[in-house]
Formats: sequence, C-alpha cells, structure tokens
Amino acid sequence: MQVNGAVVRRGDALIQPSDRVDLGAPPPPPFPAALRKIHEDDDVLVIEKPAGLLTIATERERERTAYRMLTDYVAKQVVRGRPRRLFIVHRLDRETSGVLLFAKSGPAKGMLQEQFEARSAERRYVAIVEGRVGTPEGTLRSRLKTDRSLRIRSTPRRSEGKEAITHYRVLERRSNCTVLELSLTTGRRGQIRAQLGELGHPIVGDLAYGARTDPLRRVALHATSLTLATPVARRATFSSPVPPSFARVD
Repeated sequence: MQVNGAVVRRGDALIQPSDRVDLGAPPPPPFPAALRKIHEDDDVLVIEKPAGLLTIATERERERTAYRMLTDYVAKQVVRGRPRRLFIVHRLDRETSGVLLFAKSGPAKGMLQEQFEARSAERRYVAIVEGRVGTPEGTLRSRLKTDRSLRIRSTPRRSEGKEAITHYRVLERRSNCTVLELSLTTGRRGQIRAQLGELGHPIVGDLAYGARTDPLRRVALHATSLTLATPVARRATFSSPVPPSFARVD
C-alpha cells in the first residue's frame, strides 16, 4: 500500500487519521488453468478449448465445462459494484478443440449471435480424415437431424432437419489420411463430423461416425479461426494453431 504517496510494506505501520491511504487495485482473478486465453476485453472473451471439455452443461455433466470455469472467472470482475456475467454465443463439441467465443454483456451477445444467424461470421477448422480425398476442394450440402440414438444424421426429406453447408479444401495428402481445411456456412451441431462420415472420409478418431483408427485418443478436429465484428472492432480474427499432435497422424 501507499501512505501519502510513499510505499509502505510493513503491516504494523502507524496510520494517522489525516493520512491518505491507497491500497492499490486488487490483483486480477486467476484464469482457469485448463483453458488458454486468446483475447479478452470488456465485451468478449475468446479461449482455446481443449478436446474432451464440454462448452456448456448437459444432464450428465454440469460442473466441468468451459462455461462454468469462465463464469466463475468473469464473476470476479466487478463493474460498478456488480460482478460481470458471461453469455454463450456459440459452441464446440466436446471432442473438438480450438477457438471458442463468449460475450461479457447482453448487447455484445446479441451483436455476435446476429452474425452467426446471418452467416457472416467466418469459421475455419482443420480436420484429419481417413483415406485420401481425391477432389482438391468441394462443398458438402445436406439436411441434418438428430436420430433416435441422438446422433446427427442427414435426411433426404426437405421437410425434416436443417440445412448444413460445409466447404472443404485439401491441405495435405498423407499415406493413409488427408488434412482438410473446412469453412462453415452454417453451424449445425455435429455438422462437420456427420458430413465427413457420410462422405466416406470420417475424421480420424471419430469412432461414432465410422472412423477405424484413433491414434491420438481424440477426434482430430480443431477450430483454427473465427472472424467477425465485435463491439470494438469492425472485423477481428481470433486464431488457434493446429495441435502439434496432428503432425504425427499418417
């Protein structure tokens, strides 16, 4: 602390009624160790979510989620005497790692979600899929719905499901797999995994959608970048590098 502008480190220092005492700003709250912060300001918080962690709670898991960890962190940021709140903007599957964005105010949440609904937010992923994809690039279009086993599947009926559009580009062909860059026009739950599985090139490690190999003990899908407008930037890109372990898949 400071007394009359001078730093005082002794806890037994005598303070006079006329002295001016400055305790200084409280230390910032610790960031959750399980997450990596990409960016934070007064309106948004962007993290790198690890594979295996839920974005938000389910009936089976309510405690260990990215949202819960960050809610506790943000609540320690007091503004005008009130703790900050955290708002969900979009989600990543438990099995998917990479860029995940949250809002720190209601107006920011509305602004960001409008861009997802308008399909103006740019989302890019990298996936390693089984087999060698022959076409250098392409577009996957389908209508997706949840089946009785709660798995995402395509349906030929236009009256069912929701439109899903994914663009892909081959980055590298390896001995038994292909590295793809994917960009989303729509952002349906399980979209990339379901469409690549039905293409005949399931993501490495994605046993639920037909993969036969699991060398990384995880689904080889990573959200590498998210580009959109924020309350303080006309256009911002938040990025996360591909996990080094992806290079070991052959």
